[in-house]
Amino acid sequence: MPSADPQRWYFGWNIVAAATVLTALTVGMRLGLGPLFLPMAEDLGFSRSLLSTIVAVGMLCYGAAMPLAGWLVARRGTRHVLLCGTAMLVLATLWAVNTRTPLGLMLSFGVLMSLGAGFTSPIALTPIISRWFNRRRGMALFFLSTGSMAGIAIMTPALGLALQHLSWQATLLGFAVLFSAITVPSALLVMRDQAPPDGDAPLPGSAAHAANPVAPVGQHYTVLQAMRTATFLKITLGLFACGFSMNLLGTHGMPMLMDHGFDATTSALGIGLIGVVAIPSTVVLGRLADRMPRRKLLAAIYCVRGFGFFSLLLAGSTLELYGTSVIGGIAWAGSIALSSAILADIYGVRLVGVLYGWAYLGHQVGAAISSWLGGWGFEHLGTHWLAFGLAGALLMLASGVALLLPGKAAPAPARASTA
Repeated sequence: MPSADPQRWYFGWNIVAAATVLTALTVGMRLGLGPLFLPMAEDLGFSRSLLSTIVAVGMLCYGAAMPLAGWLVARRGTRHVLLCGTAMLVLATLWAVNTRTPLGLMLSFGVLMSLGAGFTSPIALTPIISRWFNRRRGMALFFLSTGSMAGIAIMTPALGLALQHLSWQATLLGFAVLFSAITVPSALLVMRDQAPPDGDAPLPGSAAHAANPVAPVGQHYTVLQAMRTATFLKITLGLFACGFSMNLLGTHGMPMLMDHGFDATTSALGIGLIGVVAIPSTVVLGRLADRMPRRKLLAAIYCVRGFGFFSLLLAGSTLELYGTSVIGGIAWAGSIALSSAILADIYGVRLVGVLYGWAYLGHQVGAAISSWLGGWGFEHLGTHWLAFGLAGALLMLASGVALLLPGKAAPAPARASTA
């Protein structure tokens, strides 16, 4: 099937659609823990610090699964990794709802469920999309961000609503059933690792090909060589700030707003509104990602998001909260999609899965630190300013670093070798 035939539907978009839904479920649960946090702590008799520590361990395990997922996708294929991740997530859920001890919850909810989520995360889906798309890679990967935002927008209110009628155990079981019902058919029927030679690139010799040539990049890098470059470290630093801020909001955003005087419904809607606004925003940002320098767009996203965290802390009324959510939602998505697209642009599709996995580990290290710091800071200092203020500062730093990223493929290493 010629990838450039305008009369035929390009199958790569089926993969993008399935990946977007899977991302919504996985990221929605990972970053939509806010409604579950207090019910779990109260039912199990855990302090905020203890449950925050369990969540932090889970975030580290989620991140540790990323390089492994990228490695397995390259060797066993996307379908195999998705099915293994689903099995782990279901087993972890059955274990978590039947345990009452901190160790049991840490091993099930913290470790095993996070490993399963890592195997079904955007890391496992980025390589296949990068292979199927070249000319519109930025837009295609941005749909994963759309899924992430949809997950936050849908899962946070949905979990809050479910918990009004069900226990947290029943809510988790319902999620596991829904996740399996969607992931298994998607893995078996949609995911095809074998893509057309040039993805969605125009056919050689066409006018579109002359305007958007497909140039191989990063062919002289091994994984270790790429990870030692300044560009990779800058992207990892940005993802660290991204993970710190996103997980802090997902885990402690709702408790923070309730501590500041907002009721549970208003708090949940305020968090969910960020994701609602981010959904159409990702469509616009996805188009911009293929039309303007990606590093400048990434810097703008981090900058607006940083200001948003300070504004969220200062919100004193429902109108101010919702206004901050709307503005923040415009730039809430895209940092992960842009980072993975930049990695593919600079180091090539051959390495993007493993490199993205290692870079995303930085994302989850940030997420783990913020999970712990959000609970510890409030219990010991009586304020959310430590964690949320630090999130804003890290995002502003990431914005400046993003402007230093290269605008084209990085030069080959001095001592080139093949991986």
